[in-house]
Amino acid sequence: MTHASPTSSEQAPNGPVPGRSLSEYTTLRIGGPAREVIETRHWSEAVAAIRGASGRTLVLGGGSNVVVGDGGFDGTVVLLRGEGIEEVGPERFRVQAGHVWDEFVAWTVRNGSSGVECLSGIPGSTGATPIQNVGAYGQEVAQTIAAVKVWDREADEVRDWSPAECGFAYRRSVFKHSDRYLVLSVDFQLTGGGESEPVAYAELAKRLEVEVGDRAPVHSVREAVLELRRGKGMVLDEADHDTWSAGSFFTNPVVGAADLHQVAERAGGEPPHWPAGEGAVKVSAAWLIGAAGFAKGYRRGNVSLSTKHTLALTNRGGATAAELLALADEVADKVEADFGVRLHPEPVMVL
Repeated sequence: MTHASPTSSEQAPNGPVPGRSLSEYTTLRIGGPAREVIETRHWSEAVAAIRGASGRTLVLGGGSNVVVGDGGFDGTVVLLRGEGIEEVGPERFRVQAGHVWDEFVAWTVRNGSSGVECLSGIPGSTGATPIQNVGAYGQEVAQTIAAVKVWDREADEVRDWSPAECGFAYRRSVFKHSDRYLVLSVDFQLTGGGESEPVAYAELAKRLEVEVGDRAPVHSVREAVLELRRGKGMVLDEADHDTWSAGSFFTNPVVGAADLHQVAERAGGEPPHWPAGEGAVKVSAAWLIGAAGFAKGYRRGNVSLSTKHTLALTNRGGATAAELLALADEVADKVEADFGVRLHPEPVMVL
């Protein structure tokens, strides 16, 4: 483990901007004003900004996995910007937290490195990926993360955390729902050679025309994943309101065998599901939403389910957080009433 403290040569971050709407900084384009917004270009600037703030602080990267309330944030919002990829060992790369995630994935593919190719097209910053243990199409960042550099606000200490210390689980880590820790950079241990990791997701294998467990060129996997995500409105596009979202709004619920049997009985058929360890299974939230009677494009006022994918809640223009959360509750309540399974939001709530 390495230990360090921010140096006295820290540059001052850009000056605070008062009263700016946080809808400018979220992919949902929803959120009230902040008391002040400070943009930083290096992790040391972010640390300095938080140290110097009075009252509450909120760190935002790409704003892709967050719902900010209509009342905004009565405190200091620190925008974590800044880029950088450094090779720190054979196929081990250190990426600054503010680096755009998909730009890093594209870089690895050009480099012929595998391990994150199935995570192409996911919006947001690299620093957010360990917080959520971002995953898609059979890959999770926890599979390749070698270390996470973290600032502990309480101890006022910067050190490298091992994957075990990060407490990775399905869409979770010790960093989620806690403002004690600030992710500064992430080390990824990848594999060279130009071939992907074994393809673990049936839909992706079908698109690639390979069998599950086979490998394919990393560039082919990236292209296939981007095609699949675009088809579901999951690649950011200013002109496409289906991408004005926080991505998948609900996590796939993890249930026991008895719960799965109950869902199957009530639905008249078994839902898509996958092993989740120790007798548990992960059930498709999108399937549950559809089986509860919600079609793609289901709309309430200025918000709707995506017209391409029922798992995304979208802003059709002029939406409020209150409208979005009301639709989320309507969907979750109906799924629970029909199947006895409660859906839980995936984004971080700043309300």
